[in-house]
Amino acid sequence: MKKTDLVVSSLVIAAAVILTSVLAVASVGATATGQSGSSASITRGKYLVEVMGCHDCHTPWKLGPKGPELDMSRALSGHPEELTMPAAPALPPGPWMMSAAATMTAWSGPWGVSYTMNLTPDKETGLGDWTLEQFIATMKTGRDRGKGRALLPPMPYFNLAKLSDEDIASLFAYLQSLPPMRNRVPQPVDPPDSSQ
Repeated sequence: MKKTDLVVSSLVIAAAVILTSVLAVASVGATATGQSGSSASITRGKYLVEVMGCHDCHTPWKLGPKGPELDMSRALSGHPEELTMPAAPALPPGPWMMSAAATMTAWSGPWGVSYTMNLTPDKETGLGDWTLEQFIATMKTGRDRGKGRALLPPMPYFNLAKLSDEDIASLFAYLQSLPPMRNRVPQPVDPPDSSQ
């Protein structure tokens, strides 16, 4: 065997070993990144839920020893199914525009009555059967799954539409990581004059 052939053969073998090692490391790295990326996404989603005030409306409030407080045993489960609300109070003419339930999960105003949604991944009553694409479409369009009924106040969809798809995906990842809570929220009620 010529010296050049020996060098070429050695280089080919060395390249094959290096390539195999690189591919093995890349495979392990991709798996680790996938797991930590998912973990990082959930952590980011939790952070966004907390700083954007999602609990303020989607987690029912209760009376605690120091006054009203979030009922974290029902975190992000929406308006309590067992709480049937009476007709919304009529507000006098003037600057007052809306009223809210003590749980902060039911709101009334010129749009009618809205109830905050169950954001847990329960398949029947929450986001359990939603896809990421439907969640992004809802946040971007202000419509249920991107094409259904318009989201109602106090949901700040016009602000949420400005989130990046990556941040919305992080929100979704966090919400999907929660324990599912079965809690069927009532449908919105149209205002009395909506038929005109």
